[in-house]
Amino acid sequence: MKANRFSEAQIVAILKQQQNGQTVVQIAREHGIREATFYN
Repeated sequence: MKANRFSEAQIVAILKQQQNGQTVVQIAREHGIREATFYN
């Protein structure tokens, strides 16, 4: 099993960014992840 790149706290913060109106495209670019990863 692959280790997570982000801690649980970081994941929660990323999800809150989306809840606060930031687009998935912006979040993906900021954190260096693919848009599809966000939805998984």
